[in-house]
Amino acid sequence: MSEKIIEISVNNLNEKYTFDKVAKQASGAVLYQIGDAVLLAAVAIDPKPVDEDFLPLTVQYIEKSYAAAKIPGGFIKRETKPGDFETLTSRIIDRSLRPLFPKGFHYPVVISVTVLSADASVDMQVTAMNAASAALYTSDIPVNQVVSAVRLGKIDDEVLINPTLIEQENSSLDLLVVGTGSDVLMIEMCVNASEVEYVQQTNELEEDELLEIIEVAQGAIEKATTEYITRFESAKKEEIEVILAEDKKDIELYTFIQDNYSDAVSKAVQSMAKSERSTELKKVRNSIMDALEGKGEEADKELVSKMLEAYKKSVVRSLILNENIRADGRALNEVRPINIEINLLPSVHGSCLFTRGQTQALVTATLGDAKSSQSYELIGSKNSLYETFMVHYNFPGYSVGEAKPARAPGRRELGHGNLGKRGLEPTLDLKRDGTVRLVSEILESNGSSSMATVCGGSLALKAAEVETSKLVAGIAMGLVTDGTKNCVLSDIMGLEDHDGDMDFKITGTADGVTAMQMDIKLGGIEADVLKEALYQAKEGRLHILNIMEDALSTMSPSKALPAMVQFEIESSHVPAIIGKGGGTIREIIEKYSVNIDIDRDSNSVKIIGASKEDVEGAKAFIDTIISTPVKKQMVYEINKQYEGKIKKIVEFGMFIEMPDGYDALLHISKVAKARVNNLENMYNVGDAINIIVLEQKGKKVELCTPAYLL
Repeated sequence: MSEKIIEISVNNLNEKYTFDKVAKQASGAVLYQIGDAVLLAAVAIDPKPVDEDFLPLTVQYIEKSYAAAKIPGGFIKRETKPGDFETLTSRIIDRSLRPLFPKGFHYPVVISVTVLSADASVDMQVTAMNAASAALYTSDIPVNQVVSAVRLGKIDDEVLINPTLIEQENSSLDLLVVGTGSDVLMIEMCVNASEVEYVQQTNELEEDELLEIIEVAQGAIEKATTEYITRFESAKKEEIEVILAEDKKDIELYTFIQDNYSDAVSKAVQSMAKSERSTELKKVRNSIMDALEGKGEEADKELVSKMLEAYKKSVVRSLILNENIRADGRALNEVRPINIEINLLPSVHGSCLFTRGQTQALVTATLGDAKSSQSYELIGSKNSLYETFMVHYNFPGYSVGEAKPARAPGRRELGHGNLGKRGLEPTLDLKRDGTVRLVSEILESNGSSSMATVCGGSLALKAAEVETSKLVAGIAMGLVTDGTKNCVLSDIMGLEDHDGDMDFKITGTADGVTAMQMDIKLGGIEADVLKEALYQAKEGRLHILNIMEDALSTMSPSKALPAMVQFEIESSHVPAIIGKGGGTIREIIEKYSVNIDIDRDSNSVKIIGASKEDVEGAKAFIDTIISTPVKKQMVYEINKQYEGKIKKIVEFGMFIEMPDGYDALLHISKVAKARVNNLENMYNVGDAINIIVLEQKGKKVELCTPAYLL
């Protein structure tokens, strides 16, 4: 089979797709090129489906060091575990392509996207998404939709489609939308703070403006996917036959549960606590099995559990759609009760225990200097980059009652931490010094733990006295729809996430949205539903922010917070503070047990210490040094005689204090015409001495005695 080359120019991207050239034993593969970036996307399927009721899809985005003409750093000279950018990109592709598979498709599928050649000007997430979609669509797997990724930026109120990486650096908006046709499947968005006329702008987006920008993205996606479907048709492989799990549904057992246990299931669903609900459903399952065995029928525990789960889902959805009743009795737009404790950990710089319903996050803030930042590399960057604001999210098994040992952070942990960072970072001071690390320990989880991380994180920053412009709150929205009626849910719990049709996380201040992440389990979301979700989320966000403001007003300061003072000095004072050989600054550090950081670019001094007294003592010491007038060196007249004072006698000469206070060396060879072997027999420290200036170059002065010239 000969290779097929398809070139497409759409949405400011000039893409080249080559099919049937490489990886021809895979279910589908494409060699994708844009600029100097070359990616290989390959899809493989296991012919045997799994018994569990889920789609075992694995996506791996891999960057090879050779793609950027590099050899991996470190002891092991080959690629090892994926970096954070690779993991987050894999997660974006997974969330976008998963909804395309037919319902009941349970065959293991692996999609691999490998960067073979890098281009520092190319957006690797957009290109990886488009390459993966093309490989899947043209494969022999029965997926008949193609998606397109579009990134939007905003510079000077102008919305840009697929801006270059340089344009992205200057953009106040980073919005990535993936969809098919007019349907949106996945959204990732954050704003970037900027400075306008020396005033920092958070750049939140109001809901109406955000909807308008998403509409622009929808138009671009529809244009691209229409082009892809038309052009890729000739490269599409013949589909393999698959058996969908939906065909195995036991209608008779489902009907038996519906006819005899509807009240019991409804009661179990409406149990207030997550653990109570689980216990009640297990009781219902046991009752069903006992009833079947009493009738002399075989009771397959796995099948009963599966049909009970299916019926439970229908009950949850029916209660919401037909009666506007949620499992915990809340109204559709009601937020669960919130409790907040700030600075409950005595030895931590800042801490917040944020509890919302049965979701609880303990978020801590730790302050460090610039050396504490996290270094990392991107495939297109020539130098190491540094992350000075980190949000780390941990999800231990006990938070959901599971006996699981702690393991390294997975994709979910990295994704939730990244969302928290994107939501909070726009409120941080752009000119801040040092490093800030937030750690969110999820102690209890029943939905929306990432949004609890944002709320707790914003308060922990305030508790650690980190300068932030505004408080940020987060809320997770859900959706239940039957195709005709739509019910948008505020602050969803785990049951509603599992049995619903959307997971839409939104963070923002009182003035607008700072970040959001949306995943749709349907084929897409309509514009009016998205609008309703955004405005209902705003109502919930403002409610949460009011509670956070109240908690902040009663906050007690942390005892562990280090004292700090920062002030500006004149550049001429820096040498005096440092002292000869660093002696003066070492003396201050040792005497007051502080850290001192002098920034020569901004002429600022930052002092950090364990106590306020130590910091104030160190500052007073420095004030004494810089309050002494700085003497300017004289410009001496050559061959003129001056009177100096002997400060020190050494083997090779004497250090003479000049009239302006500067020290100059009188070399032993310039004392007399005849050779002098021992100056200590001729002079004493503190004696006045006449000297003649032979030459001056800046601060360096060459001296001699009158006797030398005789």
